Amino acid sequence: MTAIRPKAVSFAVGDKRTVSGLLIAPSQARACYVLAHGAGAGMTHPFMAAIADGLAERGVATLRYQFPYMEQGSKRPDTPKVAQATVRAAVLAASNLVPGLILVAGGKSYGGRMTAQAEATSPLPGVLGLAFLGFPLHPAGKPSDERALHLFQITIPMLFLQGTRDALADTKLLERLVRKLGAKATLRLFQEADHSFHVPARSEGTDAVVRSELLDDLAAWIGKLSG
Repeated sequence: MTAIRPKAVSFAVGDKRTVSGLLIAPSQARACYVLAHGAGAGMTHPFMAAIADGLAERGVATLRYQFPYMEQGSKRPDTPKVAQATVRAAVLAASNLVPGLILVAGGKSYGGRMTAQAEATSPLPGVLGLAFLGFPLHPAGKPSDERALHLFQITIPMLFLQGTRDALADTKLLERLVRKLGAKATLRLFQEADHSFHVPARSEGTDAVVRSELLDDLAAWIGKLSG
């Protein structure tokens, strides 16, 4: 299938900020994933592009977008208040850009966490579920689940896509968390994958296989939400 060229868009965050986005909307799409980037790389990172392209092949639209700090070329992430406002503005932009499509929100690492915080603070209008690509449960080397407390305030379905070698999410802690969250939470583990979904050369799988399986699982989960 021929890749769809992303459409450059922009939207306001409050009265003083404007950020960029990239929209891919296949004609057969029934849903749109509002996709936030991780702390260290923006929306054009190869991983982000691969997720957007792979979902397009599977009939899911995406709106990738920049957080203000990344738009400004800064390395210091925005405050939670600004990040959450950006998530909310991105969801509104998606609802205007692709009216009629159901919305799912989330993202890679930091982006997924900020999306969850925004949803926990006040439900994101029109969003039916949250999907996390490597949820950062704790800092590397400091296992804890304190960062997940806000997840218990969320009532919509959540999907955790996580590598078993993720230094930011101890597998046992994450499995315990998902059990506590109950039926609204689904966990899909990728053996030997790290926080970036890379697998070591000794592994039986490859990065491409892991990414394909991740995309299949994500698209299938979104498909269930869309009925």
